[in-house]
Amino acid sequence: MEWQRELHEECGVFGVYNQQSAAHLTYLGLHALQHRGQEGAGIAAADENGVTRCRKGKGLLTEVFSHNDIAELPGLNAIGHVRYGTAGGGELENVQPIVARAKIGTLAVAHNGQIVNADELRQELEDRGSIFHGSSDSEIILHLIQCEKGSLLEKIKKACLRLDGAFAFLIMTEKNLYAIRDRNGLRPLSLAKKGDGWYLSSETCAFDIVNADFVRDVAPGEIIKISAQGLETDFYTNITQKKLCAMEYVYFARPDSVMHGYNVHTVRRRCGKLLAQEDKGVLEADIVVGVPDSSLSAASGYSEEMGLPYEMGLIKNRYVGRTFIQPTQAQRDAGVKMKLSANRDVVAGKRIVLIDDSIVRGTTSKRIVTLLREAGAAEVHVRIASPQLLYPCFYGVDMSTRKELISANQTVEQVRDMIGADSLRFLEMDALREACGGQDVCEACFTGHYATPLYSHVID
Repeated sequence: MEWQRELHEECGVFGVYNQQSAAHLTYLGLHALQHRGQEGAGIAAADENGVTRCRKGKGLLTEVFSHNDIAELPGLNAIGHVRYGTAGGGELENVQPIVARAKIGTLAVAHNGQIVNADELRQELEDRGSIFHGSSDSEIILHLIQCEKGSLLEKIKKACLRLDGAFAFLIMTEKNLYAIRDRNGLRPLSLAKKGDGWYLSSETCAFDIVNADFVRDVAPGEIIKISAQGLETDFYTNITQKKLCAMEYVYFARPDSVMHGYNVHTVRRRCGKLLAQEDKGVLEADIVVGVPDSSLSAASGYSEEMGLPYEMGLIKNRYVGRTFIQPTQAQRDAGVKMKLSANRDVVAGKRIVLIDDSIVRGTTSKRIVTLLREAGAAEVHVRIASPQLLYPCFYGVDMSTRKELISANQTVEQVRDMIGADSLRFLEMDALREACGGQDVCEACFTGHYATPLYSHVID
């Protein structure tokens, strides 16, 4: 049987346990995670009688939920999700949380990541009689849990042993809340506390808006159960490693988030400073300009190291979403045009060092260089605060083939010519590792060293 493959790209999850107005708090947390997904949002809440209600829809959080919608989700426990998916996978059935009502009770799941062996597992489950409502690989998690025997915790452990790839997900029952992270720690998930209540989030920045105190990261391979008895922890495997996706630091996460003990803004500043060290005494320029917003930290580090003034040469329209997270090329092209404008009085006649976090397909970089030249820039030297993207990602980033990656098919000089820059240079992989504090990160998209088997996925 053929089905349309749904990829769970960089989404955001948020959970609340034992707090009044849990759905409202979840809404606030998701608002802080909106940058992780803009195509859909949902909240499921369990009330004191164990009744689970769910509201979800396509679009931004503010488009999906009204005050009345939140009021119709009573209870002390809730989980929520903001979604980012690819073309063809935008059906409402794929918006999360996904709620299932079975003999073991009602389960609601919210997932960030991508199951690499989803096709194989789905085929197996369908052969055994499972029926899927959508094309989301998150639905596979629920089916696997249902098929296993034992307590719910035992079912979750057995199900996770069948999963390969990247996953950080929350499961809410009528009374309890579970948090699970994959054995490689590819996707982030953190724990916080406030009074007698607990919070879980894809990023620590969301804890600030609900005044919760960060406790720690959920460890790779860990299952946290939160119940009336308190917090319990277990591991579904003891074969684990910390391989947090390097693109979390480079692009996805908010600058005020902390991941594995490292502030994202600080890591990006280090990337900029290390990038500048190669240009000191070699490149002559007048100003440094960062591409809003994820490149501004790197631009400030580059500016400081080079001793060049940092200027606001590009102005962002705050009412346009993130271009890289647009699912089709036509939408990405339109998004760039709507999203940025050059500050003509700042850039005219100047030799500019343009700092960006990455080059994926090259279309955004080309448009930005053109914007600056049309505004009168004398020179545009592009510096990228990450290595070249050479390999597809199968762990939850919208880069599924090498054909989409401009650096995988062209030399640096050819890319420079294509985007119209006077010069182009990328951060070296060793420098990125140094900026991340020397910790082990997933660098598959840069080096082709994948943390898991790829199953039926092909690097092409």
